[in-house]
Amino acid sequence: MNKSHLIFLDTETTGIEVLKDRLCQVCYRTPEGIFAEYFKPPVPMSVKSMSITNITNKMLADKKPFSGSTTNKKLQELLLKGILVAHNAKFDIAMLTAEGMSVPKSICTLRIARYLDPSNVIPEYNLPFLRYYYELEVPDAPAHDAQGDVKVLCAVFDKLFERMKEEFPAFSEEELIDKMIEISSKPSLYKIFNFGKYKDKKLEEVVKSDRRYLEWLLSQKMTDGGQDEDWIYTLDYYLKN
Repeated sequence: MNKSHLIFLDTETTGIEVLKDRLCQVCYRTPEGIFAEYFKPPVPMSVKSMSITNITNKMLADKKPFSGSTTNKKLQELLLKGILVAHNAKFDIAMLTAEGMSVPKSICTLRIARYLDPSNVIPEYNLPFLRYYYELEVPDAPAHDAQGDVKVLCAVFDKLFERMKEEFPAFSEEELIDKMIEISSKPSLYKIFNFGKYKDKKLEEVVKSDRRYLEWLLSQKMTDGGQDEDWIYTLDYYLKN
């Protein structure tokens, strides 16, 4: 598959708990154009989510549910034939799965960005930070709006794709896409702490000086339901190696 099969997608949701929250806005972009729509979720918007997205329960009161909608059916058809591209794709996939949808292939720009930064030079990997870190010009793209985020997502993807070309100069476009799918399918391996008392310290050093802290942190991540797959993978890796 080549770039024409990519479906750039972002969702806004009632919260960030994958087992409880649901989507309230969907935006996706294909070569045919960009589409965005609000939906009434089966659970109310959290105050935190409203404060971030500016989407309120009142705004969604007269909207139709996403489940069974024309958009649901159209998007599912696209996903079965193409490749989902999302930032922190695991979360968006979980939201789509909660609606009974299937996502066979995906590219996670968050994991690609980490992969292309083996020395952890970039301090943050969230979409707005990467937008300005890479000095990307993206007009009419307000943050925490699904349509704006998709525009930024497309720009970040293009930048990462160019970096992938440099990393694998002999690869064709199809091979690069396949490699991005492969990278996205595996948890990221952190090398440096980006939070807490060991912020900016290398994990290989911390595991030697304070192994108990890594063991404690891993147990905390597991207690949280195992949602932070990348950190669980990283901590387990360093504790075993």
